[in-house]
Amino acid sequence: MVSRLTETERATAILISLLGLAIGLLMAVLGHGDPMGAHGWVVMAFCGVMIWLVVSHLYDPEPTEDRSASYYDDPTRVGIILALVWGVIAMGMGVWVAAQLAWPNLRFDAAWSSFGRLRPLHTSGVIFGFGGNALIATSYHVMQRTSRARIAGQLSPWFVLFGYNLFCIIAATGYLMGVTQSKEYAEPEWYADLWLVVVWVVYFVMYIRTLQRRNEPHIYVANWYYLAFILVVAMLHIINNLAVPASFFGAKSYSLFSGVQDAMTQWWYGHNAVAFFLTSGFLGMLYYFLPRRAERPIYSYRLSILSFWGIVFFYMWAGSHHLHYTALPYWVQTLGMTFSVMLLVPSWASAGNALMTLNGAWHKVRDDATLRFMMTAAVFYGLSTFEGSFMAVRQVNALSHYTDWTVGHVHAGAMGWVALISFGSIYAVTPLLFRRERMYSAAAVEWHFWLALAGTVIYVFAMWNSGIIQGLMWRTYNESGTLRYSFVDSLVAMHPYYIARAFGGLLFLIGAAIALWNVVMTIRHVPAERRAFDHPTDSEALEPAVPAAE
Repeated sequence: MVSRLTETERATAILISLLGLAIGLLMAVLGHGDPMGAHGWVVMAFCGVMIWLVVSHLYDPEPTEDRSASYYDDPTRVGIILALVWGVIAMGMGVWVAAQLAWPNLRFDAAWSSFGRLRPLHTSGVIFGFGGNALIATSYHVMQRTSRARIAGQLSPWFVLFGYNLFCIIAATGYLMGVTQSKEYAEPEWYADLWLVVVWVVYFVMYIRTLQRRNEPHIYVANWYYLAFILVVAMLHIINNLAVPASFFGAKSYSLFSGVQDAMTQWWYGHNAVAFFLTSGFLGMLYYFLPRRAERPIYSYRLSILSFWGIVFFYMWAGSHHLHYTALPYWVQTLGMTFSVMLLVPSWASAGNALMTLNGAWHKVRDDATLRFMMTAAVFYGLSTFEGSFMAVRQVNALSHYTDWTVGHVHAGAMGWVALISFGSIYAVTPLLFRRERMYSAAAVEWHFWLALAGTVIYVFAMWNSGIIQGLMWRTYNESGTLRYSFVDSLVAMHPYYIARAFGGLLFLIGAAIALWNVVMTIRHVPAERRAFDHPTDSEALEPAVPAAE
């Protein structure tokens, strides 16, 4: 990694790290006694490690080969490992908080172990730690292969990857200290938000520069989805996190929005985060890795473009369906409901496109667990989007909202769609990146698939049942016109479903741990005839790898 930097690049990396070290010291001194001060020490430790990595290779010889003639895969390799590590940690937190709902005493005598602090650590760790690293790593891989061009910059990919993970660490430690902006998605501190803007702008510029230098005249559709993910997430993040710090020496801040405007902004952000972080980016994975693995051209390029523009346009208007029966104007609620129903068209276009691509390759789905991950992810994507459109209808929403049905819906998408396509993509790309013929253990991939599928089904069905029962109990009246059941009665009824939920999550966690083990063993296991020279540098030469008939 560092040994392949020029002297100028190493000096630049040291200067950036020293600047970060100075900023961390300033935060630690000025924010003493505040979570900001603790984060200053985190920043200093992080930058210290970066400086050590560069200085330890300071006098290594400079690279002599023409780097533009090969792909740059080191950041992708590291990103995949980081994604799996975050996944295991965050899913472990998820199992813990699920168990706390069934057995509330499963916590330590410390504030950080409470449900209210562990729950955002779980959700943000899975979405941003696991999902975000998987998106960044695979986008690096896909845009190089589909453009037949090396990624722009030697330091930029590392700056984005490590800078993003620094943001994740600050957010995670902030949750444990009880510092958030008190919004639905438990946004981290204002200074973490500002740092992410810097990282994301570099990511966007780097992606555009790579596409500009492409050797393929056509921009493959996966890049459309990845680019939409990068661009729109930047816009969402900036607008939703507009805030005024209470003090430049503390973590507390106040949102620029209030009341119903704040609610509308939050759900414009929240639902479009689902659209462009948890859908668009992962569709980029689907449109590249599924055809590659199936060795079939994408069924319809035109259908993929129709789906892209439908998602970009319709999703922007759908967030207000989360605010039915609130102070939000009735017409805005109806607008969100209408566009949510219309979203079924582009969503099913992508799911159907993926499944039709497998025509003539179903025997591979039967025999290849990696391809089965991707196929199952496409099925769950179709099911989750249908359910989302159905739940946006006002009359259905009256029953489902604020119940565990919503939790089940979210996890059908998160576990069945996002996680499965991520695992499938990681299994597909790992042997290529590390020059292995296959994963270390095909049996482990098979076990992971069935554990993940069983865990998802158990979790989702438990929450579907729990949520519908909750909704019915909360709206059941007796002869005198008062509620028949108290809130405690509904909690008692939920208990067996919460046990099932924790068990399903545990199965999914075991599968994720198996994936991490399998990837690590794949990296370590070098065939005997290759051990003398098998230390991957960059990667293969600039050969096209576009899996589509365009």
